[in-house]
Amino acid sequence: MKPLPLAMRIGILGLTCAIIVLIALMTSGANPAEVMTALLTDTFRSPTAFADTLKRFCPYMILGVAVFWALRAGLFNIGVEGQFLMGGMAGTVVALQIGGLGGVILGALAGTLVGALWALPAAWIRAYRGGHEVISTIMLNMIAFQLSNHLVSGPIMDPEAGFPTTKTLPPESMLSGIQIGDVNVNWALGLGIGIVVAFGWWLRRTVAGYELSVTGANSTAGAFAGIDVRRTTFSALMASGAVAGLGGGLQAVAFEGRFFMGFSTGYGFDALGVAILAGSNPLGIIPSAFAYGLLQQGALAVQTLHVPPGIATLILSLLVILFSAFRYAKVRHSNG
Repeated sequence: MKPLPLAMRIGILGLTCAIIVLIALMTSGANPAEVMTALLTDTFRSPTAFADTLKRFCPYMILGVAVFWALRAGLFNIGVEGQFLMGGMAGTVVALQIGGLGGVILGALAGTLVGALWALPAAWIRAYRGGHEVISTIMLNMIAFQLSNHLVSGPIMDPEAGFPTTKTLPPESMLSGIQIGDVNVNWALGLGIGIVVAFGWWLRRTVAGYELSVTGANSTAGAFAGIDVRRTTFSALMASGAVAGLGGGLQAVAFEGRFFMGFSTGYGFDALGVAILAGSNPLGIIPSAFAYGLLQQGALAVQTLHVPPGIATLILSLLVILFSAFRYAKVRHSNG
């Protein structure tokens, strides 16, 4: 029996994804049209909702770069979550100690440094000992969770708070923004967009970016072409960790103003989907991250309709699967 054309198979997959979402909504007893409207429009319902979406958009975008950087080298940095946490904690502690604009800058830099250092063991094991980065980064995630929870419950905890959190940064020790209408747009958002654009330029226009892509595509061919594959692998994971740590530092000094237990709502894990949904173009991280922020904000609205907030995760997961299938079809078609 002749197999169905690839385009038809992807169409069937898309229809299947839509049916899964429809069944999930109907079994919750909600009106599918009402739920989808709330998911997609709640972001624009009020200035507060839009500001909350931007607050999610920024870390998704920066962490999307961190994951994309590693993926381009053929690596899976599952440790972005832990690197984000450690960067956020370090950034908060430094900003609290120094204060003012200097505290903001040094806090972000401290987050970057700690994120890179947290990726160091996995980078060294992968590049020079052949150990798989997925295992080592997952283990480092668990250490980051336990260590950050211990520190914020004891040594760096605000004794007056009564729960695991640091002291709150004063307004002058936080990154501000500009007022656009009724929405305050933090400068961290512009910095995040700048990081995406700069990374895209670096990847396409520099020798180091070319070596990264070649290593990820075929490390054996890269080695024969004179590329130091081990050095490139090591630096890719270190850079990925540094960007993730920067994202944590900025989240602390721009949005949260403190570090607390539960600082991350899974940004590092969701960033894997952001990077995959972006496709092969780094600039695709921007709309991909905004889609994640939009649906996660909408997930809060659908709770009033008695729908589990996990419906947003379901939709995003199915989108990643569908887009991955589309990319596979495109690559297969281009290869004849």
